[in-house]
Amino acid sequence: MLNEPQAVRRVVTGHGAGDAAKVLIDAPAQNIRASRPGQFTTLMWCTEGSPAAMPVGGAAEDMGARALGTYPPAGGTRFMIAEYPPGNHAAMHRTETIDYIIVLSGRIDMEMDVGEMVTLGAGDVMIQRGTNHAWINRYSEVCRMAFVLVDAQPLGLTQFLRPPDGPRKV
Repeated sequence: MLNEPQAVRRVVTGHGAGDAAKVLIDAPAQNIRASRPGQFTTLMWCTEGSPAAMPVGGAAEDMGARALGTYPPAGGTRFMIAEYPPGNHAAMHRTETIDYIIVLSGRIDMEMDVGEMVTLGAGDVMIQRGTNHAWINRYSEVCRMAFVLVDAQPLGLTQFLRPPDGPRKV
């Protein structure tokens, strides 16, 4: 089992002098959270609404450096890379988001409410629509996945509702 997250190279483009396209950031992503031993999430970027703001210039905020909980900003998105070590068995949970998920490497099982199970492997894509689930890695290698969480209208099926003054909290 790995006790350190695998580095993720993050390249962010923007604009420089004369509004010419340029690379603003080309470095390993630094906004890493560990929720349990060997399980890491690395925030790559987030947006605060739609359409997303894209200010011109090299001084634009690094939206991958934001301190976020599980949810994206209200009306926005959250893009992260997650690593689940062998033996990982996350608690059953739900987010009121549309999640675009791509398995980059390894395999993982996703359990749903009544024991329904689906196994995902490298290259598989899932669109998760506010469903209750748990990630279980029964395999011998770390499973690395890319997630884009898009804020969605509440389903009314969960206690994780957005407070009136800000983003949802888990």
